[in-house]
Amino acid sequence: MVARIQSPEKELRFTRSGQALLFWLAASFGVAIGVTLLATAIYRKENPELPHPAWALAPFAFSAAMIHMAIHLTRHAYLILTPLGIEIFPFFRPADGMRLVTWQEISAAEVNEKITQLTLHHNAEKTSGIHLSLKPIRADRRTLLAKAVIGRVSPGSSNP
Repeated sequence: MVARIQSPEKELRFTRSGQALLFWLAASFGVAIGVTLLATAIYRKENPELPHPAWALAPFAFSAAMIHMAIHLTRHAYLILTPLGIEIFPFFRPADGMRLVTWQEISAAEVNEKITQLTLHHNAEKTSGIHLSLKPIRADRRTLLAKAVIGRVSPGSSNP
C-alpha cells in the first residue's frame, strides 16, 4: 500500500540523481560491449575464434540492471525537508531505515566549502549530530538544499 502525502506542496524532495549518473554510464558501457559482440558475429565464418553472439546477453543483462538502478535513484528520495523535519533515506532498504530528524532536534547546521557535506548539530556545543553526504544529490540542487536547511535552523527563522 502506498502512503499518500498529506501536503506535498510543503516539502522539498532531493533524490540521488547525482549518483544515478554513474549507473547510466555503466549501462551505456555495457550496451556498447553487447553491440560490439553482436557486430563481430558476422565475421565468425572468417575467424571462428570470435565469441558467439550469445555472449552479448551478459552485457545487455548488466545494462538492464544498471538502467533499473539509475531510474530508481532518480525517482526516489534521499532527503525530504518537511514541516516536521528532515527525512533521511539510506541507500539500502530505504523504507525500513528511514530516519526523521525533527527541526527541534537540530540546534545548528553547517555545510562545508564544496557543498558536499551537511552537518546537523544536536547541541550548541556541536559535540553530537549527523553528517550527511550531499554527493548523491546533483550539484545544482545542493545549494538549494543548503539554503533551505540553514535558513530553517538559523536563529532568526520562525521555528514553530
